[in-house]
Amino acid sequence: MEKILIVGATGSTGKRIIEILNNSQSFEPVAMIRKEEQKSIFEDMEVQWVHGDLEQDDLHPVMKGIDKVIFAAGSGGDTGPEKTTEVDEEGAIKIIDAAKNGKVKKFIMLSSMGADEPSKHPKLEHYLNAKATADKHLRDSGLDYTILRPGALTDDLGTGKVELSQKLDGQGEIPRDDVAFLLIMSLADPLVKNMTFEAIEGKEPIKSAMIELSQGN
Repeated sequence: MEKILIVGATGSTGKRIIEILNNSQSFEPVAMIRKEEQKSIFEDMEVQWVHGDLEQDDLHPVMKGIDKVIFAAGSGGDTGPEKTTEVDEEGAIKIIDAAKNGKVKKFIMLSSMGADEPSKHPKLEHYLNAKATADKHLRDSGLDYTILRPGALTDDLGTGKVELSQKLDGQGEIPRDDVAFLLIMSLADPLVKNMTFEAIEGKEPIKSAMIELSQGN
């Protein structure tokens, strides 16, 4: 089984990813935690954990034995610009560099729609610039990667149906459940390899939408 490091494991999307991977026959999740008290969450689920802080630590040790990485961390919408820079940009760059040094096989990045045009979204411009910088660093790293840029995340129940494109017309929403599945599907080596794509709720089943997008590349 491949070991998958989940960065942002304690967040809403990260927890969904862990729950799904914990029932997988192919992948074994490893939760990256920042605080000692968070380990009980994952010990109760019988999920491995490793200590790492995007804002402070040398992150190279967390890559020991890791095959692939899913980055689903974020500073959250209520934090100031400094925290956004520290987590979404500088923290992401640090973990990408650690993954490259650790020779991981694939890095899956949870980004955001609008990261290709931050200036068009004045309220989110700082956040989207941070995401764009991290995305570019990943693309330039030499790692095999997938960058997922979803629309606005909701806590609605997942539908399992999406609309995917390297560039979508307009905006939209998507449940975190479906984003978690898209990130996990991206772990499969042939799918969406070295691609950046956008995702919103739609009418096509996730699996067939991912295959179509991959073949169209």
